[in-house]
Amino acid sequence: MTYRSYHLLPLQIDASDLWSDSSSLSPTTLIIIVVVIAVFVVGLVLYNIFKGGGLGGGKGSGGARLFSTFALNRMIKDIPFSYEQRKMLEFVLRTDSVTDLEKSLTTPELLDRHFRRAYRFLEQISGQSKETLYKHAILFSTRNILENSIFGDFSTTRQLKDGTALIVTIGKEKFEIDVISTKGEFLTAETPKNVLGTHRKPPKGTKLSILLFVKGKGFTFETKVAGYTTMLGRSAMQLTHAKLRFLSKRRYRRRQTVIACSLNLVYVEGSGKKQRLVVDKRRLTGNITDISVGGCSTKTNLPIQVGARFKIQFKMDDENLAALGQVLRTNKTNMGTISHIKFLRINQKAMNQINAFVYEYADD
Repeated sequence: MTYRSYHLLPLQIDASDLWSDSSSLSPTTLIIIVVVIAVFVVGLVLYNIFKGGGLGGGKGSGGARLFSTFALNRMIKDIPFSYEQRKMLEFVLRTDSVTDLEKSLTTPELLDRHFRRAYRFLEQISGQSKETLYKHAILFSTRNILENSIFGDFSTTRQLKDGTALIVTIGKEKFEIDVISTKGEFLTAETPKNVLGTHRKPPKGTKLSILLFVKGKGFTFETKVAGYTTMLGRSAMQLTHAKLRFLSKRRYRRRQTVIACSLNLVYVEGSGKKQRLVVDKRRLTGNITDISVGGCSTKTNLPIQVGARFKIQFKMDDENLAALGQVLRTNKTNMGTISHIKFLRINQKAMNQINAFVYEYADD
């Protein structure tokens, strides 16, 4: 039998033995060792920060949250954005260091603040270059789509919160009432009261049309009176649950204003491929009373024919702008004629200028 011999280490070691060869290390080697250790420590600290979501620790510890592209794409998956518009929205939110995506996307005031800062940032870094005009156009088209978009699955009265204000129409009268509860078989709301404080109780089975606003968005639904009860010490009306219908706004946001303008009649000359638009030299003056990137309303002293086309010229922020428009309808008043005009042709610079005015992004 063969036995192998082993050299056993002593159980006790003099600590000075560990450093017996340290004097043989060069200063350069010592510096490298220190740097490696420092890099390792810094890397470990950074790993813990990102893993925990910030210096304050993980979820629920109060630490700063990071922007999540995945969460953003999930929220906007049903909105008809182009690739460029999706990237622009991400740029807008990142520029303003947004972390609470749901709050920002569902609060119009916050959303406008984020877009205003991104608009000015683009203007500062690129001035009025063609690239900036193009990026501003994408920015405003993105904002316009968000104007009429709904986030999340909000589709029935069962999802309304207690205390939501409802506007109910009974006959020719409108009443504002609050939701008391949406739990159970019925939507329970306050019984309407007239100006004298007397309850208005439509008979059971009466059909009602109800309007409400949630986070700046308008909805309506049709319901029936199912009965009456008392809840939380208040007279309450029981309504059948129903699906909500979103009230879409105008395609583009509009702003009331008073801007001097001139209108020149435009007519077609020639036929076939030789057709061309001719601008009449005669000029009609008036004021623009409201405007959007899609059109405007004008007030003039003289009547205007529906269907007529005009070259509309006006000044905005010291910039001379022009558009080709067609009159859709008119209203005659004792102060003149109000014409509602749709823009047929307008250049990119003018569109951006109007959008900046309408959204008040260019205001100081």
